[in-house]
Amino acid sequence: MEIGKVPNELLEKIVFSNIKFKREEVLVSAAIGEDNGIIDFGEYVCVVSTDPITGTTKDIGRLAVHISCNDVSTSGAEPIGILLTILCPPETTEQDLEIIMRDASKAAAEINVEIIGGHTEVTDSVNRVIISTTVIGKQLKSKLPNYDDIKIGDKIVITKYSGIEGTSIIAKELEDKLKGIIGEERLDAAKKMDSMLSVVKEGIAAGKHNAKYMHDITEGGVYGAAWEASVATKKGILIYENQIPFMDITLEIASILNINPYRLISSGSMLMIIGEEDLRLLQQELNQYNIKATAIGEIIEDGIYLIKDGVKSEITPPESDELYKALKEK
Repeated sequence: MEIGKVPNELLEKIVFSNIKFKREEVLVSAAIGEDNGIIDFGEYVCVVSTDPITGTTKDIGRLAVHISCNDVSTSGAEPIGILLTILCPPETTEQDLEIIMRDASKAAAEINVEIIGGHTEVTDSVNRVIISTTVIGKQLKSKLPNYDDIKIGDKIVITKYSGIEGTSIIAKELEDKLKGIIGEERLDAAKKMDSMLSVVKEGIAAGKHNAKYMHDITEGGVYGAAWEASVATKKGILIYENQIPFMDITLEIASILNINPYRLISSGSMLMIIGEEDLRLLQQELNQYNIKATAIGEIIEDGIYLIKDGVKSEITPPESDELYKALKEK
């Protein structure tokens, strides 16, 4: 199999098909396009999500915290606590571990989340440090996004810019290769895009403004997220390519490495489905945080389509992320 997330077809065929036992307290369980499990506790629900960091060796403590907390925020939930499992190869030093924990602690404090436990182990089963995180959040049950409210004409929106995480990771991992091409100043700007990784603020705000669906744009990029959103909501989606926002540096790096930025891992950007009037109110609130929310498409009757240069074509399911193609240059 290719490096990256297991393809959705195999998830359905092998993984999800073997999850047979169900409990009535579980409101949302494993499915394509669902970032979280949601458990009913009466007035409130517990929102949980888990993610590993495997695509980079740089700043993994910070990434581990933000990536999982982003998932929880797609339910409009406030992340409360996070558990870290850290697996270290034998050559890991005490300083390496301290840097990871210091970075994770700083990231958690930035978004008001407590590191409440986990597991730390040295093992020869891995050849580099692997972190897997589980986040626990809470949300009023009455405020959970409701897919049944989605209607034709509702807007497909993404926050900030597509390709945020991928750009930052590539700039750090391929620093020596890129520095001589784009210059140190442009490279530093790309690396610092990791300051935009959290989507907790927009997730909580979108929950208040009646977002009907939210999805963290991770592996597969904005096209993959749109495809997964259609599968999860059972609604048709139409995307206009020329409306998708990118930082110039993302497009420049993608061109140099011959990768598709629309299929590049994009944590730091959230895809949501929201009514037009609610979008205007959400944009007003997010402007206070200097966070842009851009309409890139709309809900249609059926199908998953892209308009590019006036031509309509189908959006295909996500495959191995373009990040892994880029890192082969390392």
